[in-house]
Amino acid sequence: MEKGARHRNNTEKNHPGGSQSETSPDTGSGGGGVALKKEIGLVSACGIIVGNIIGSGIFVSPKGVLENAGSVGLALIIWIVTGLITAVGALCYAELGVTIPKSGGDYSYVKDIFGGLAGFLRLWIAVLVIYPTNQAVIALTFSNYVLQPLFPTCFPPESGLRLLAAICLLLLTWVNCSSVRWATRVQDIFTAGKLLALALIIIMGVVQICKGEYFWLEPKNAFENFQEPSIGLIALAFLQGSFAYGGWNFLNYVTEELVDPYKNLPRAIFISIPLVTFVYVFANVAYVTAMSPQELLASNAVAVTFGEKLLGVMAWIMPISVALSTFGGVNGSLFTSSRLFFAGAREGHLPSVLAMIHVKRCTPIPALLFTINLLFPIIYLLFWAFLLVFSLWSEPVVCGIGLAIMLTGVPVYFLGVYWQHKPKCFNDFIKLLTLVSQKMCVVVYPEMGGSSEMEMTNEDMEEQQQPINQPSASKDKDSVEQSQP
Repeated sequence: MEKGARHRNNTEKNHPGGSQSETSPDTGSGGGGVALKKEIGLVSACGIIVGNIIGSGIFVSPKGVLENAGSVGLALIIWIVTGLITAVGALCYAELGVTIPKSGGDYSYVKDIFGGLAGFLRLWIAVLVIYPTNQAVIALTFSNYVLQPLFPTCFPPESGLRLLAAICLLLLTWVNCSSVRWATRVQDIFTAGKLLALALIIIMGVVQICKGEYFWLEPKNAFENFQEPSIGLIALAFLQGSFAYGGWNFLNYVTEELVDPYKNLPRAIFISIPLVTFVYVFANVAYVTAMSPQELLASNAVAVTFGEKLLGVMAWIMPISVALSTFGGVNGSLFTSSRLFFAGAREGHLPSVLAMIHVKRCTPIPALLFTINLLFPIIYLLFWAFLLVFSLWSEPVVCGIGLAIMLTGVPVYFLGVYWQHKPKCFNDFIKLLTLVSQKMCVVVYPEMGGSSEMEMTNEDMEEQQQPINQPSASKDKDSVEQSQP
């Protein structure tokens, strides 16, 4: 109890706008304050992984692997191998998740293992490039496929595309701000929708095979090269396949909201990665039963072309399926990225208001508005090291630009995080801005000591946390401890 009192007193001194003790006891996790609720069960955990991996790519342009592989047979092998490699990496990541049970995923692990600067650079590139562009592209893809049936003979107007994309982002931001349960239900529903659409594609492929339409699956035809294979092209094919499996790590961004993460985190991975691998491989098998490799490579939307060939008057199902898939993808990206920004603010690497949650809904509204065996990790690291070296060799300018963008975070880190003794006027301005933001969003800092499984993590975090808008908290903590009887 004495330790809890010290924590609350330290929170009152360091966090403008009040402490957690002012809120209703039933919103907390046992300590009388608000906290992130553990509302993500096994089904929703699988929905997050599958929903974030399966985006519009498998519907629109799964041709990157085929184009570089040079034959149908080799392309299918690459889809299977990249699925296995992804499973290996995901299992290693699950072990990290239960060893460091903090939300934030990559950022939290990089910061704890390699230090503050490395963690900040990971966060910086996510804030500056990865999530804003990712969410904008997915939302624009959604609006394009929703409006496409209304403009069958021409392209939809740019203004309409942007307006609908903005509405999509605003609607899903509101859902995520309102309730974690609502957000996970949306994810579950739209993940089920995209799996049903892919199941339809696979079933149509099976029907085609039963009709004898399997010319490109016969071994002599499957491995017939339509271009000369090379190590460089095969490496690019693996890279394209690995990108298609991207998103398998997103469940680790919400570890603190996962029910029994020590069991459900690895279980969700065991279920989700094989499911996605199965769907990807057999969806590609289905595509080549209706299209030749040349037709597939020429198509701008493979699933739509597939539907036009086989579904007849029901071909509209495919554009709608792509739209549903991308809508769920936007929701998953918003849900997980907000927890990344929340974790970064909690560690002092972003403005502290982003580490607050709503007093009743227990959702990180400011962050949303801001929007194994050692052999396994060694194999996974060697695989990606090869792809990284090859990328640097084949595209040095593009890789150099990406590295330069990331390194722009170095001066920001030293000015905003490392430099603790900032001018008083700057600290006062940030505190005022934080207080105004708190009142607008009705948020406070979450209770950090309510869960027994997080006690050690929270103690370490208190020692490391140096918020961007205030001086070191260690002096305050020492003074509080000395004042205790």
